[in-house]
Parts: sequence; structure tokens; C-alpha cells
Amino acid sequence: MTADPSTADPTAGPTATGPTSAGPTATGPTVPGRGAGRSWPSRLLGRTPQLILVAWALVVAVPLLWILMSSLKTNVEIYHSPFGPPGELRLDVYARAWAESNIGAFFLNTVVVVAGGVLLTMTLSAMTAYVMARYPFRGSRILYWLYLAGMTFPVFLAIVPLVRIVQALGLFATPVGLILVYAAFSLPFSIFFLTAFFRTLPNELSEAAFLDGAGHFGVFFRIMLPLAKPGLISIGVFNFLGQWNQFLLPQVLNPQQDQERSNFVLSQGLVALALGENYETSPTSIAQLFAGLIISMVPVLVVYIVFQRQVQSGLTAGALR
Repeated sequence: MTADPSTADPTAGPTATGPTSAGPTATGPTVPGRGAGRSWPSRLLGRTPQLILVAWALVVAVPLLWILMSSLKTNVEIYHSPFGPPGELRLDVYARAWAESNIGAFFLNTVVVVAGGVLLTMTLSAMTAYVMARYPFRGSRILYWLYLAGMTFPVFLAIVPLVRIVQALGLFATPVGLILVYAAFSLPFSIFFLTAFFRTLPNELSEAAFLDGAGHFGVFFRIMLPLAKPGLISIGVFNFLGQWNQFLLPQVLNPQQDQERSNFVLSQGLVALALGENYETSPTSIAQLFAGLIISMVPVLVVYIVFQRQVQSGLTAGALR
């Protein structure tokens, strides 16, 4: 005789064969947790790129933080507590470095030379690369490979001829001489980069412009240059960084002309301060050297932060087209 289900005791728990509402059954599937089944060496190996990036960030950030703290100290604090925080914020150290240590003159000279060098490099390299990419002629490949060979030529081997040529032109120890030499050494890589970039641009736009009556200069300046903006910004940033941090060429071609070293660029001026010339002239003279380092780094950081997306898009444009 079977029992009527309707008469079952409602307070009784579920039978052995009845459904349960709490958790999966003994035969239900089990979802493994994240990382389950992986040994700790494999998990550590998967995080290796992040660990390398963190270590590299510390290697870069810690010296910058130390330089910043040292630029706010006195000479006594730097000697007795080189890694400790400054006793107070001495922002006047930067004003003294700008005026007393002549950092202002060094900075202005560097801006003039680098601005002229980058502008000249970008103008000549863009025109040359456009012609090589769009108008091949007899001997263009040879000329292109000669430009590439210039990338492998060490600057140390050209020092003596450079000095003789610049002296013969009457440009020794002048900003114009530095601008021309900066541009000459920046042209090979700029032409190599922009030639490959111009080859990725569509031909249909230039052909349509020619059909509308545009000339070669009009097509170049009104059509191709705007399209090549990512590549131009990328190579412009690289040239700016290289020329801003240049030391060997100005050291050879731009020697000291007066007691104040008024013709020096930043790299020369900072080295002169670090070597001890007029070093202990005030209680914060060493801090002024660190302040000069911070001042020299600010334009580089600003340029990269402002143009980092354009640099990334310019470097990947050739691969994405």
C-alpha cells in the first residue's frame, strides 16, 4: 500500500531521492576556481612581465625622486643626509639655479639650437622621403642606401672632419653651426622612417588632386603632409629627444667663449657645474646642480606626455595599413 503524497508531513525534510535547494548534488558539475590546478611556478611565470615592469619603474622613479629631493636641500643636508627628505621646501633654489648658475642662459641656448635643428631636419627629411617614396628615379635606390649607411657611421669618426668643415664655414662655436650638424646627423634615420611611412599612404588621393589641377607642391603640402602627421610627430619627438640630450657634438663644436660660458647648451653647462667650477659659492650650490637637472628633464617629459599617443599611432601606422 503506497502513501498519499498529499498527506505527507510538511515539516519532514527532503527524502533521499527528492530534490534539494541547497548547493549542487553529489553528481553535479564542479566549477574550478581561478588558477586552480596551476602550480605556483607557472603562476609566477605568468606574472613575470608585470614584475619586470614594476622593477623597471622603480629603477627609473627612485633616482628621479632622489634628484628632486636633493634639489630642495642645502649643501649640509646633502652631505649629512643624502637619502633623507629636505628639512623644508626651498623652491628659491630653482630661481638661484636659473640666475646664479646660469641655467637660464643654457636653457635658452638649447631651445634655440634644438628648435632650429628639429625644424630643419623635419623639413629636409619630409621632402626627401616623399620624393623617394613617390617618384623613383635612376639612382634613387643607391641614394637611399647611402642614407641608410649614414645611420651606421659613428659620430666619433667624424669629429675631426666636422671641426675642420665648421671652422672653414666660419660657424665654429655658433648656434648655426650646431643646428646644421644636428640636422645632418638626424637626417638618415628621419629619411628612412618617413620613406617607409609615405609608401603606406594611398595613391588615390594624390591622383585625385592632380586631376583637380593641383601641382606637386600643392599635393605635398596640402594632401600628403596632413596624412603623414602621425609619422612626422613620431620622428619629430625622436629627433627632439636626441638633440636635446646631445653632448659630444656641442662639447667639440661649441667651446667656452667667456667666463660665464654664455654660449653653452644645457648638457655642457651641467657638466661644467658638476666638475666643480664655481661649485661651493653658496649654501645651496650643490642643490642648484640638481635643480638644473630637473629643469633639463622637464621639457623631455612634457613633450613625451603630450605626444605619446601620436608617437604610438605613428609607429604602428605602417603595420595597420
